[in-house]
Amino acid sequence: MSSEISFSRNYRDLSNRNGTDAGFQFEFSCSHCRDAWRSPFEPYASGRAAGWLQRGSGLASQLFGQTGRTVSRAADGLAGAGWGNARDEAFQRAVGNAERHFNRCARCTRQVCAKCWNIDQGLCLRCAPDTAAEVMAAKHRGLNREASKQAQQAGEALGARYDVDTPRQLVCPRCSTETRGGAFCQGCGHHLAQQDGCGSCQAALPAGAAFCPGCGTPRA
Repeated sequence: MSSEISFSRNYRDLSNRNGTDAGFQFEFSCSHCRDAWRSPFEPYASGRAAGWLQRGSGLASQLFGQTGRTVSRAADGLAGAGWGNARDEAFQRAVGNAERHFNRCARCTRQVCAKCWNIDQGLCLRCAPDTAAEVMAAKHRGLNREASKQAQQAGEALGARYDVDTPRQLVCPRCSTETRGGAFCQGCGHHLAQQDGCGSCQAALPAGAAFCPGCGTPRA
């Protein structure tokens, strides 16, 4: 029973109680990578016999009515009578086979496949990661960390030369196109961050003004 408990979280029962394909089969999966292994299929003789009886009962129901239904119920009883014990015994055999395909980690008690097993340490790779793999991963983390640091320094150097005093507009006041801080609008060519001048007195025209605030001339 201890073997059954050890696989209680990572197996599927694929068994079928009734029909001509009745039998026992179980699928066990690795607790880490989820790769699966299926036990050999074991036919369930009583279930198969019941399946054939049920097929016959269908014809009997058409010919004899109640007699056919009685045969069908008898077939169900035949399949179910020994199912529980037969299934438990088949499961124990399947667990015995599965234990040859999986390894139980003494630290976390999980069942893992050979790919997730550190054979030198006798533990799963989560509890005892492969040293060479960890070294390579640490090197790559260090590479990324140092590259990010250099990239940040390069960005700071560019930022030091960035002109923050020049006025910029992110949306064109004429056509509402997003400009991304450019000098000219890519939608209409408007010279951005520059106030229009009055054609009469050359006074600056605020955005949206219909008339010149200096002389009252209508905006062109």
